[in-house]
Amino acid sequence: MTKVYTVTGRMELFDRDGGWHYVQVPREVTEELAGLADRGLVAITARLGRSQWSTSLLPMGDGTQFVALNARVRGANSIDVGDEVTLSFQVRPR
Repeated sequence: MTKVYTVTGRMELFDRDGGWHYVQVPREVTEELAGLADRGLVAITARLGRSQWSTSLLPMGDGTQFVALNARVRGANSIDVGDEVTLSFQVRPR
């Protein structure tokens, strides 16, 4: 069985036009999964509330990673910038 990771954090927005909404992944999780990264990405299946989607952990540029939250996920779960969210994910094969 594949390990399930759970992350709780504030939904943030990158400070630029068209910036992504995201939740940062703790450094200890990023470090644990570093060996699975392909060009900085780790393929995952994410779950937040009623939503499940295939995505990747994406690099922040400081050695940590984040999970992007698209408009469909944000709308289905009524979340906005600054809201605390808990999401879970499992690594998926590439």
